Amino acid sequence: MLRLRVPRKADSLDDLELLLEPVGDLPRGPGDVLIDLRFAGVNPSDVRANMGLMPQAVFPRTPGREWSGIVVEGPRALLGQEVFGAGGDLGITRDGSHGARMVVPQGAVVPKPATMSLAEAGALGVPFVTAAESFRRAGMPHAGEVVLVLAVNGKVGQAAAQIAAWHGARVIGVARRAEQFAGPDFVSVHMIDATAGDVAEAVHAATGGHGADIVINTVGSPYFSAANAAMAHDARQVLMSTRERPVPFDIFTFYRGRHSLFGVDTLALDASESASRLRDLLPGFASGALRPFPVRDEATFPLEQARDAYRVVVGGARDRVVLRLNG
Repeated sequence: MLRLRVPRKADSLDDLELLLEPVGDLPRGPGDVLIDLRFAGVNPSDVRANMGLMPQAVFPRTPGREWSGIVVEGPRALLGQEVFGAGGDLGITRDGSHGARMVVPQGAVVPKPATMSLAEAGALGVPFVTAAESFRRAGMPHAGEVVLVLAVNGKVGQAAAQIAAWHGARVIGVARRAEQFAGPDFVSVHMIDATAGDVAEAVHAATGGHGADIVINTVGSPYFSAANAAMAHDARQVLMSTRERPVPFDIFTFYRGRHSLFGVDTLALDASESASRLRDLLPGFASGALRPFPVRDEATFPLEQARDAYRVVVGGARDRVVLRLNG
C-alpha cells in the first residue's frame, strides 16, 4: 500500500516532488477511524497547496481534500461501511486522501447513499461542501426565491444550483458563453450568456424587475459589480473566491438595498465540520433530488499517475479528475 508524499512546497508543477512511499502503520486515537481509501478527487486547491499558496500548509504531507472508502478500524458499527467525506484540513494541515489509507476522526465519515458509486462519492466533497456552506451562511432559499449562480457550470456552481432547486428556488445561472446548464437535466436553470449583454439587466428582465434574493458568486471580482446590481432588496451575496482583491464597491447601493455579503472559506472547515455539511445533503442524494458529478474513465488515474492528474486539473479540466486507489 502506497501514498503520495510532498516533501516541500514547489515553485511550479514541474518542480513538484511527488514521492510514492509505503503507508505503514498509521497511529489512530480513540476517536479515530482507519479508512481503506478507494477514490479521491483532485481539486485545484490540492495543487495550489503543493505550490505553497496555502500559507497554513504543512510539509511533508500527503495531499487530498476529498475521498471515499471503507472503514477497516474503528467502532464495530462502522466496520465495513462504505463512507466518504472531505475537509479543509485534509492535505493541508494533516495528511490527506491521495494514498491507500487515511486516519480521520469518527465524526468525519459520512455513510455513502446507495444512489451513488464510491467513485462518485469520492469526487463530490469539496464542491458540495462549499455550496452547502454558502447557503448555511446566507440562509437556505425559500420556495420561490431567486438564486443567481455566477459561473454556474463550475463544480461549485453546479452544486449550488442543485441545492437551490432542491429547496424550491428559481435558479438563474450565468456562464461566460452561450451554453446549457452542465448539471443534471432535471434541474431547471435559466441561463444567461455573460458576453451577450449586461448581466444585471438580464437578471432583472428575467425576474420582472425583482432581481436575485441570493447570489452565489463563485469567482468573485469578474462578476462582483454585476452581482451587486442584480441583487433584490434584502438580498445576500456569497463570495468564496476571487481573481482580483480590490473591486469597485458602491456603498450607497449596498445600504439602500439592505444587502448582505458573506464570505466562505472551506479551508476553515475541518473534516468533521465538512462531514456535517454533507450529512445535511444526504436526503437530497438519497431521493435523487441531488446528483453527484459523473466520473469518467478518461479522467480517472491510478495513484502512480498522480502527476498527470494534477496536470489535467491545472489545465482547467471540466470533468472531475479522480485518483483510483487500492485497485
